[in-house]
Amino acid sequence: VQLVQSGGGLVQPGGSLRLSCAASGFTSDYYVIGWFRQAPGKEREGVSCISSDGRIYYADFVKGRFTISRDSAKNTVYLQMNSLKPEDMAVYYCAADVQVAIATWYLGDFGSWGQGTQVTVSS
Repeated sequence: VQLVQSGGGLVQPGGSLRLSCAASGFTSDYYVIGWFRQAPGKEREGVSCISSDGRIYYADFVKGRFTISRDSAKNTVYLQMNSLKPEDMAVYYCAADVQVAIATWYLGDFGSWGQGTQVTVSS
């Protein structure tokens, strides 16, 4: 599976950004795509995930602010990030797998990863 990310950049606190993750090469009709982030000096953490059958999960710290969605025709998953805070600043990665246990998606046991994109939240 190949994942190509786009989006990200610099935004002021309270602003919005949208990340995209275009996927190709799935060998199964079922898959899970997740978003993770890693800030300097911190461990990677799960942000959100979506399965091909429409199940969605969010980390508590983004609920109500971030929205994950997918365009099945384009095999692309989006992460709309609103009300961004300085603590959201990190490198964001999308990840995909066809066998990951979605109940523990936040552990990051995904086989394919995107290249990462920097999100900077600063005034």
